[in-house]
Amino acid sequence: MSQHELTRPPRVRAPRSLQRGQRRAGMLFALPATLHVGLWIGLPVLAAFALSFTDYDVFKSPAFVGIENYQQIFSDGEFLRSLWTTLLYAVGTVPVSMALSLGLAVLLNQGIRGQGFFRTAIYLPQITATVAVALVWSYMLQGDGLVNHALEAIGVGPVDWLTDPSVALFSVILISIWQGMGFNTLIYLAALQGLPGDLYEAASIDGAGAWRRFISITVPMLKPATFFVLITSTVGAFQAFDQVYILTRGGPAYATTLTTYEIYKTGFSDFRLGVACAQSVVLLIALIVLTAVNTRTMGEARDGH
Repeated sequence: MSQHELTRPPRVRAPRSLQRGQRRAGMLFALPATLHVGLWIGLPVLAAFALSFTDYDVFKSPAFVGIENYQQIFSDGEFLRSLWTTLLYAVGTVPVSMALSLGLAVLLNQGIRGQGFFRTAIYLPQITATVAVALVWSYMLQGDGLVNHALEAIGVGPVDWLTDPSVALFSVILISIWQGMGFNTLIYLAALQGLPGDLYEAASIDGAGAWRRFISITVPMLKPATFFVLITSTVGAFQAFDQVYILTRGGPAYATTLTTYEIYKTGFSDFRLGVACAQSVVLLIALIVLTAVNTRTMGEARDGH
């Protein structure tokens, strides 16, 4: 037996009664959240999965049709196009939002003057109702709106931001990035403030510049925060609905019809709730697959593979 083992103080274990009490307390504290998830998320998911195999339109009892709804949606060009549009929306929103949020967090972590004001201003869109944000932007992006007036002042012709099929999705992406940066910036800022300063001091002594310190120290140590932001941003992008509903109603020419809006139309406009449930199940599976891919990718990057 080594000298270290002889001098190490014995490990003191909590009494079994205390351990049982702690487990009970933990279960009691987790019970409200567990009930909430089970009642408002778990049961609806199970119900949607069951109804996805039925012909159901609210006005009559569900009739079992097997996989007919799934065969129908995968032969439906509009639904497949909505999946592609949603993927484009996510690709255009998530990476740009993450990069801008990280840059803003780094700037706000420098102790600049008026830091509190800038933090509040950046986070304010996040806590503003999405419907209100979309309404304000819809007025600003109209043909005679504020944005086009500003462009005309610098000699640029007006742009049909919400009525041109080649521009409408880009407009929705920009608004989503603007509104969602506050939360991501807050996460990155909290992570930055927890990084040890001695690493930066040692790197500075070794002659590493600001960019080198950012690449070699900041980015690797922010991987847990980056993973969290990536997952939440991806899920949020695939669940986006309010912006499209208020700004474009899926138009023009289906250019901004995201999968969530297609599900809404199928279920509450066409009253094909069985088909809408099947579409929801497909969207859920797509989210699970994307989350698994992101988790695996970030895990390999974190392990250095």
